[in-house]
Amino acid sequence: MIKKRMVLALALCLALIASLISGCVGTEQNPNAEYTVSFSYNYFTFDEVPARQTVKYGGKVTKPADPVREGYEFLGWFTDEDSTKEWDFGKDTVTGRLVLYAGWAADIRGEIVYPDDDKDFSSLTTPGSQEAAYEYKTFFLPEKDGTRQPYVGDLMPYYEDGVYYFYYLKDGGDSYNHSVYLVTTRDFLTYEEQQEPVLESSRSGGAQDNWIGTGSVVKVNGTYYFFYTGHNGSSTMEYQEKIMVARSDNLTSFEKVAGWEIVPDPDLGQKRDFRDPQAYYDESTGKIVLTVTASKSGVARVIKYTLNADLTGATYDGVIYTNQSGGFFNLECTDTFRIGDKWYLTYSAQDDTLWYAVADNRYGPYQPAKRIDGKLFYAAKHVEDGKNSYMVGWGRRSGSPSSTQEVSAWAGNVVVQKISVTESGDLLLEPLDCMEELFVNRRALLVKGTTAKVEAGEEIVYQDVFNCYERFMMQGDFTFSGEGSFGFAFDYNGSAEKYKMIRFRPDRNVVELVFNEGSTAITETALSLGAGRDYSFTYIQEGSVGVLYIRGACSLTVRLYGCSGKPIKLFAENNSVKFTALRQYTD
Repeated sequence: MIKKRMVLALALCLALIASLISGCVGTEQNPNAEYTVSFSYNYFTFDEVPARQTVKYGGKVTKPADPVREGYEFLGWFTDEDSTKEWDFGKDTVTGRLVLYAGWAADIRGEIVYPDDDKDFSSLTTPGSQEAAYEYKTFFLPEKDGTRQPYVGDLMPYYEDGVYYFYYLKDGGDSYNHSVYLVTTRDFLTYEEQQEPVLESSRSGGAQDNWIGTGSVVKVNGTYYFFYTGHNGSSTMEYQEKIMVARSDNLTSFEKVAGWEIVPDPDLGQKRDFRDPQAYYDESTGKIVLTVTASKSGVARVIKYTLNADLTGATYDGVIYTNQSGGFFNLECTDTFRIGDKWYLTYSAQDDTLWYAVADNRYGPYQPAKRIDGKLFYAAKHVEDGKNSYMVGWGRRSGSPSSTQEVSAWAGNVVVQKISVTESGDLLLEPLDCMEELFVNRRALLVKGTTAKVEAGEEIVYQDVFNCYERFMMQGDFTFSGEGSFGFAFDYNGSAEKYKMIRFRPDRNVVELVFNEGSTAITETALSLGAGRDYSFTYIQEGSVGVLYIRGACSLTVRLYGCSGKPIKLFAENNSVKFTALRQYTD
């Protein structure tokens, strides 16, 4: 009985195979076979779709009229709903039943242009030669001193009468021991650099301010005071750091006040770590308040002093904030400011990231601190103009542009980001409004339309989409369905193993900058990543400095040497990622 059943099953299988073969052969041999071709607008609508067509095997489809959808650009007809495989009505032929889907892209600002004045990087084959050729506009860099390139260190921003004054510790070039220099701007797009120092470090080796450290400017009854750190690391000095001051009736030059100083209070138990005074004037009390970074009992703190408007009567008010994250030597470049009904304390933890803590009162108590951006946006302080608030810091650089292992050198370019606050009171950094005004020329992508889908298993899949111009902005949306990584890959030398990547990691809920195709970690920031969710990005790059923004979620400052003049790729690994509304602009 069992044997008969096996024979019967085998016979049925053979019959089925024969039927399939016969059907296939019949199709190939029957040029008169006809198939239905139907059309889908690929979104919910009551509009009538083009009529179905009946087409013989090997025949061509008659192209219907282009559909119209409000707020969208029609891309063409595709064989898949994701609009990745376009149907060519002039070449493609019908071999079976067919559904063609309309492809759409959100209507995007500007018509595509083809300028003929893009900087040619083809002969600039080294990262150093590219860096030397950049003309920084938005991410200010000081003029060269002969062949020496100076950099922007800790910034001390101040605003008055439509002008943003960015005082900064100038590193290298003609600057003596981090003297304070000044650059001004009205729009964050054009900068005017003052060539002479505003405040010069003392050239006497025995002076307390043989080196100048971070400070701040405050206006009191018509006089401008510049509080700063006087640093001298000599073993002969009792105090390594003191708070000092200079004064002026203008904002472009200051005179040091001889003999005036604040030394660490004995309560701190140390004389070496006492820096970065941030000054505020309280008109209601007529007092100047200073917040200072210092350590106590080996723990990083922020402390407070109060003094009279004539600089007398400096009083130590104690600790207002204690580092709770552990492992940080000090909390550099502190600042406090108010947005809405909340007060924010910001600081850069030594060689780490920018942090912020929230309080109901200006000087605490504070909630646990949170990071903002990554390690390449450092020493940032806020400035406000009565309408908006901004964080002004420096974008970290590498010790050498040719390094593919680190971005860790002190000082770099000016980076300004707009501050916004979420409904829960968290701080976010966003692109400056003026970026839309700067990047007006929409450029052609390296893919047709504005959509790209990247699907990959264990091997990384790349797709060229953008160009790395000297100065540009990329925007778009994305969603993903897997658990693997994806993002943007920047060609460094033509070899995939040297690609520099901005990589999204759903498994860790971070977006990170990595070199050498992901094997060298540089910096990262937290980002909640969930499959099926929609994300919008803006990426701005000038020269080797870039900032990625994920709308409503995070920012990440990056440094990418040696990538100009090459394609920027989308990539995925163990994931399926759909990018939509892709566009790129140059100035």
